[in-house]
Amino acid sequence: MEDLLVGIDLGTQGVRAVVSDATGTLHGQGHAPLTSHRAGDRHEQDPGQWWTAVGLAVRTALETVKGHRVRGVATCATSGTLVLTDRHLRPRMPALMYDDLRARDHNPLDKIDPAVWTRLGVRPQPSWALARIAWLREHGLGDSLVLHQADFVTGRLAGRPVAADTSHALKSAADPVTRSWPPEVLAALDVPDGALPELVSPGTVLGEVCAAAAEHTGLPTGTPIIAGMTDGCAAQLATGTLDVGGWNSVLGTTLVVKGVTEHRIVDPDGSVYSHLSPDAHWWPGGASSTGAGVLADAFPGADLAELDAKAPLDQALGCVSYPLAGRGERFPFVRPDAEGFMVGQPRDELERYAAILQGVAFVERLCFEHLAALGAPVGPTIRVTGGAVRSAAWTRLRAAVLGRALEVPEVAQPAFGMAVLVAASTSGMTTAEVAREMVRVERVFEPDAEVGKVLEDSYQRLRAELLR
Repeated sequence: MEDLLVGIDLGTQGVRAVVSDATGTLHGQGHAPLTSHRAGDRHEQDPGQWWTAVGLAVRTALETVKGHRVRGVATCATSGTLVLTDRHLRPRMPALMYDDLRARDHNPLDKIDPAVWTRLGVRPQPSWALARIAWLREHGLGDSLVLHQADFVTGRLAGRPVAADTSHALKSAADPVTRSWPPEVLAALDVPDGALPELVSPGTVLGEVCAAAAEHTGLPTGTPIIAGMTDGCAAQLATGTLDVGGWNSVLGTTLVVKGVTEHRIVDPDGSVYSHLSPDAHWWPGGASSTGAGVLADAFPGADLAELDAKAPLDQALGCVSYPLAGRGERFPFVRPDAEGFMVGQPRDELERYAAILQGVAFVERLCFEHLAALGAPVGPTIRVTGGAVRSAAWTRLRAAVLGRALEVPEVAQPAFGMAVLVAASTSGMTTAEVAREMVRVERVFEPDAEVGKVLEDSYQRLRAELLR
């Protein structure tokens, strides 16, 4: 316990902090809530509230381990959230959250040579931060700084503006290989010199915790501040899915899949994009709009555990569902106009429930088949996280549909992933080596081949309907 690792996770609804040792044992956790303002296309948060919540969460996490040395602290945050500040990190307006849609018509794609995206291996989607930067530019930047959510917090920890990591900046069109802003992008955005932060690789030491931040958070003055990664990448670190061919599937409100390859995976459709890991591997992945969030709308107030027990999850049904949360799809294909549907009529509510759970599993399989078709290796086991793993019945169903063993890690918090990154950054070991020491699997769901055969026709029916 002499060497403690602190990870911070800025989520949409709150800030979480964990304190871990190098064996992966948690010694402290803290949480502080966040509130948002939503109205139509607008989704904003108060950056000052971020900093207040960080102080409360970290102080709570450190409460039981006072006096022990902290080896470092790293922060993950939502991908694509931006805040405009002055040169002293004072916010000049509310933060534009990752799903604020006011900038969707400001994406400067038509001003940039397509060869740039070929070189970068991505194609920015309308919801990416790149469009928000263009929107902010049109509304006047002056001498402001355009920071990602994590940049704001790490800057406050250091007491000065610091560099941005290429992971949080990926959706702003940062080049993770050269750690630079492509000149064609800067020209198209027409942002003033110095408005965007310098770029570094995740795991880089950005500075040290200043005296004011130490007073606010309880972190020792001089604690190294480590450049982090997005919340999705942090979740991957927490699962220990860091070897080539390994994948983490996060089934929460939506479905997010991320894995490890030696070479960057390029998807002409733009549904797959790749982060560059601290180990110089590529982490391709995508985020679907299907997910467990559909259940809240379809079965409000229902006892989902009871539905799990009674629904015919492992049976072929007379209907098949494409359960989409809201409008638009991002992965395994990009269609802003996509809408969910049900083919055939369920006999009752139990069959409708089963069709939705099967439909999510079918989309998950389609995602992995799309990745394999692009050349990404997919190993025999997949680590699974997210709120849906609380349903053992659903997880067994997913294992049968995917035909792979599903492993549930003991700790899957993104904040813990940041602790793993701190350990790697300060030890000289790779993140994969560190993860083998820190990450433990709690439960394994083996695939039931017979159930997989029973559901095969339903999967092919959904696939054919999507193609049609």
